[in-house]
Amino acid sequence: MAEAMGFGHAVKRKEDARFLRGRGNYIEDIKLPGMLWLDIVRSPFAHAKIKSINKEKALATPGVAAVITGADLVPYKLEWMPTLMSDKQMVLPVDTVMYYAQEVAAVIATSRYAAADGVAAVEVDYEPLTPVLDPIKALEPGAPVIRFDRPEKTNRIWHWEVGDKAAVERELKNAAVTVAQDIYIPRIHVASIETCGCVADWDPVEGHLTLYMTTQAPHAIRTVVALVTGHLGLAEHKIRVISPDIGGGFGGKVPVYPGYVLATAASVLTGKPVKWIEDRSENLQADSFARDYHIHGELAATKDGKITAMKMGVVADHGAFDAAANPSKFPAGLFSIATGSYDFQKAFAQVDGVYTNKPPGGIAYRCSFRVTEAVHAIERMVDVLAHKLNMDPAELRAKNFIRPEQFPYKSALGWEYDSGNYQGALDKAKQIIGYDALRQEQKAKRARGELMGIGISTFTEIVGAGPSHTFDILGIKMFDSAEIRIHPTGKVIARFGTKSQGQGHETTYAQIIAEELGIPEEDIAVEEGDTDTAPYGLGTYASRSTPTAGAAAAIASRKIRDKSRKIAAHLLEAREDDLAWEKGKFFVKGAPDRAKTIQEIAFAAYTNHPLGMEAGLEAVDYYDPPNLTFPFGAYICVMDIDRGTGQVKIRRFVAVDDCGTIINPMIVDGQIAGGLTMGMAPALMEEIVYDDNGVNLTGSFSDYLLPDFERERRGVVVGRADNGWCAGIQREKTDERMCARAIRLSALHPLSAIYHAQRCGRF
Repeated sequence: MAEAMGFGHAVKRKEDARFLRGRGNYIEDIKLPGMLWLDIVRSPFAHAKIKSINKEKALATPGVAAVITGADLVPYKLEWMPTLMSDKQMVLPVDTVMYYAQEVAAVIATSRYAAADGVAAVEVDYEPLTPVLDPIKALEPGAPVIRFDRPEKTNRIWHWEVGDKAAVERELKNAAVTVAQDIYIPRIHVASIETCGCVADWDPVEGHLTLYMTTQAPHAIRTVVALVTGHLGLAEHKIRVISPDIGGGFGGKVPVYPGYVLATAASVLTGKPVKWIEDRSENLQADSFARDYHIHGELAATKDGKITAMKMGVVADHGAFDAAANPSKFPAGLFSIATGSYDFQKAFAQVDGVYTNKPPGGIAYRCSFRVTEAVHAIERMVDVLAHKLNMDPAELRAKNFIRPEQFPYKSALGWEYDSGNYQGALDKAKQIIGYDALRQEQKAKRARGELMGIGISTFTEIVGAGPSHTFDILGIKMFDSAEIRIHPTGKVIARFGTKSQGQGHETTYAQIIAEELGIPEEDIAVEEGDTDTAPYGLGTYASRSTPTAGAAAAIASRKIRDKSRKIAAHLLEAREDDLAWEKGKFFVKGAPDRAKTIQEIAFAAYTNHPLGMEAGLEAVDYYDPPNLTFPFGAYICVMDIDRGTGQVKIRRFVAVDDCGTIINPMIVDGQIAGGLTMGMAPALMEEIVYDDNGVNLTGSFSDYLLPDFERERRGVVVGRADNGWCAGIQREKTDERMCARAIRLSALHPLSAIYHAQRCGRF
């Protein structure tokens, strides 16, 4: 029998065998009898009145079965749909388009090409209107109001603030040293390898809808679909959402997109399965946008560098519909982490979400909600202060870090950090990269007129979205779930409410169960993404899967182990208290040869269980963590900058991450390396750009640039330091708390280190 490896072993990813052999099952691979294709007519204007839509030529196009407009949806009350974040969004407009590439009509045809021909034949008469593209101008008095449907006649979606504003302003007024910085974090795109899509299959006989979708949150999407269609008699138990293999998500496949609803409506209309998959240009122009934040920050400090107060204001451009961020439960995208790793006694932060004539933004891209932006802002401000004080940036950070003995630490913006060793992380990064020698080299190069940048970024992140007292989606508390069933032969099937998009869940979850039950990973099958078979969960995003569903797997395993103890006592004719557990078996204390393996116990659970006990060996757990987790790290980037061209070359990059309990070192290393590469992209090349008319100028990979992983990584040295700064999945805690910080994405913190290296090279 194979050995259960459990935590700390670089187990090869179980899922890779099928992916490397082309056996992945994606939306494009789903082909149903009689299936039709849906394509979408999109607006060429960022803001316009729709005067008329003529379908006749499209309906006469060979292969076209139907054309749907907003007016067609009105009788069924389907022209609007709720977003996941307490707003509503047009499925199709009736008389006004709000952004460039917005959905205007849908064409259903016998093939993708026939549908595209039909789209080209639809005639739309527009009356262009002036778009509002600048969120700051959108807040000015007299600015055109974008959302005519809202009773609030303003472009401000919401205002959120936290901290003591008056105390901070007094400190800024009286401080010996102050600095201020304006920062723009541009709009970027998820750009995952697979675009969004779905197949809707309506069964008119059973009144049942099956939706195959590229969604990171199948159960939440099912609930949204039920809310949209409930008045038409389509109840939630008649809806099945299946999320097959997904080619990357990064937060962009959490929201509900109009294409999903249109495919559903088209399937009901035609009585046939309908497939919709957006092409790359549609993907880059119409959905999955993140950031686009204007930030103003101020710091107050003493002459020797002790920071006494921080003030931060943010204007967040969320486009025409607020699809993915709600300050009531995600505190303005967690900008309340803006104090970072620092011991600020006074702090104030405010965020205004703003409507503009752009596609919906606010995706929690590559990181928990808005943490990256908050970290980047405070790190930039600290660097500006270091420059003003003529102090080494590492020294200034050390002077202001929260010290280990201060934990648990209550920040000036309200969060209670569980643990941290920020100075230790920075010292480790400095030691790995040879910081002091690099500063000497930089000094010598400057004397010769050469530019060399050294950028530092330290961070405290807030991840593991789950505590129900803080988070919800549509009012549903953000727990997550695991169902584990051991068959008579000792093999396991485990089902989860999350959904992997490449994170390695099949391997990670199997290792958690193997650690708890001693069953080899190869004997554990992991399933996700089917709402008919998996327990209800809120999905995968915001670095939450291991802290919530992984913790649920551990607790469900312990429930199974508790029942197994009773069965083992029955088989061994011993008292339960006389049994001891060793990974994979129970044995009689003092007589280790008298033992029963978990496989033997599983067989007995179906054939020879104690009288009065239910047969079977399975458990379900819905885990609601008591708190978020606060992982941290320190990154240092070294780059050379060509004075004549401005071209940069990253020479070295060191990342020290608090990973907590590392379940699989290989997966952690892969995620850190991927995170570093993805951090380089927005720092050096990624930006969604619009012209003055709101037209997206970066609608293809010729214009929207992404890094080549191998080429970019060749110039990078990554140092990963394992550490014991967090207990991770705390297996010995009697209160079952699951810190579960393990396998945290490095996300975009490289952006700060790279940007600071560029700036430092120019000082």
